[in-house]
Amino acid sequence: MKQNARALAGKALIDCAVESAFDKKAEDVTQINLESISGIADWFVVCQGDNPLHNKAIADAIIIELKARNTRPWHVEGYEQGRWILIDYSDVIIHIMLPEIREYYQLEDLWEDSSAEKVMDKKARGADTGY
Repeated sequence: MKQNARALAGKALIDCAVESAFDKKAEDVTQINLESISGIADWFVVCQGDNPLHNKAIADAIIIELKARNTRPWHVEGYEQGRWILIDYSDVIIHIMLPEIREYYQLEDLWEDSSAEKVMDKKARGADTGY
């Protein structure tokens, strides 16, 4: 019999989403802590893909993996075009963008008081250090 697992939230949700994004070769992954400065969400995760199909693959991987962990998005926007896909998990909002759109909107710079942190792929980091 399947137990009712709790939905992921906060840092656990971010970690799962980021790992899924890296599995699909997402680039320039950044997490932005907005907990003390915004009512929009507690966290943003921003990453990019090379083209709209790549962005859709990243979004699919995130949505499928989180759904497997009993966590469904509240809202998804921009999936059809794939240029800027927004996946809203309420306290965590994930932005998957084309590089030129990301450069234009510069989400990482919107909140001066936020702490934006680049996230490194654990698998790549392990390969670089010989682990």
